[in-house]
Amino acid sequence: MGRKEEIIYATLELASENGLRSVSMSQIAEKVGIKAPSIYNHFKSKDDIVKEMYSFLREKAGSGNAPASVDFAKAFDGKTLEEILLGSLSSYMGIISDKNMLLFFKLLYSERSINPLAAEILVEETDRMIQSTKNFFYALVVHGKMKNESIDTAATAYALTIHSLIDYRMDMMTAGVVKKFGEGKSPVPKEITDYIKWFSNLEELK
Repeated sequence: MGRKEEIIYATLELASENGLRSVSMSQIAEKVGIKAPSIYNHFKSKDDIVKEMYSFLREKAGSGNAPASVDFAKAFDGKTLEEILLGSLSSYMGIISDKNMLLFFKLLYSERSINPLAAEILVEETDRMIQSTKNFFYALVVHGKMKNESIDTAATAYALTIHSLIDYRMDMMTAGVVKKFGEGKSPVPKEITDYIKWFSNLEELK
């Protein structure tokens, strides 16, 4: 593990205990076992660490969850819209339910109303999800799996609903109502599975 990774993980651990706003650069340096000035050889500020943490953890969690390119004709063949949407979402759920990524998102959710950087990262993640959903829905239309009706609006509504249900599940975990993000052996919570079933019945090309 390189020094940058050590700093990222140390920051994540300290923030999970004390909150992002309460963690100082000197505390991070002490946790890593280096002198305070040395940390600035790797990061200019705590915000830089948090930004790098988002990219690093997302890439780490995503490796192995999604292929670099997809043959949609092959991926969609013989499947219902519900099966396709559940399969695509399982990859994303695998990313955000990764232990470190989940901890990072819980921190962001807890501080988004008071920390501009936390809000900025969550906006970026939401925008990423909306754009990916739009691209995916257009592929579904082209391959005859979904109605060609207001695709951009449908994709935005779908992505934001999934995002809200993820938020709801995070709150349930924090409140102790559920112990993990997924349901049983599935990384997808029941609330999201039920929504996908309803959405598919509405939008599937018969």
